Amino acid sequence: MVEINSKDKKLIEENPLAFATVDKAGKPNVIGVAYVKVVSKNQVLITDNYMKQTKENLEKNNNVCLAVWDKEWKGVKLVGSAEYLTGGKWKIFVEKMPENKGLPAKGAILITVSELIKLG
Repeated sequence: MVEINSKDKKLIEENPLAFATVDKAGKPNVIGVAYVKVVSKNQVLITDNYMKQTKENLEKNNNVCLAVWDKEWKGVKLVGSAEYLTGGKWKIFVEKMPENKGLPAKGAILITVSELIKLG
């Protein structure tokens, strides 16, 4: 099992990330996300505030990829599968995040990481 260490956790939680999904036909979509939380050794949580295409893609194909790096171009790529949640503990968690104050927090995206690849 992949484990996100404390150094990578800090990198993930303190920098914007590129979040890539693909639709049923394999057409890619990538967005920037600002607030990602590492919630276990191999899971990260993202809030859906304004993710129309990303949500549509996740409904058809739950394979995802995230990439994050620092100013020295050192980073990680996270490959895994996503679950889109509209209720439950993770939805409540994102609603209560200070970073989401005043934002819609329409859903929570829980990603289970199967691969962690060092960049740079």
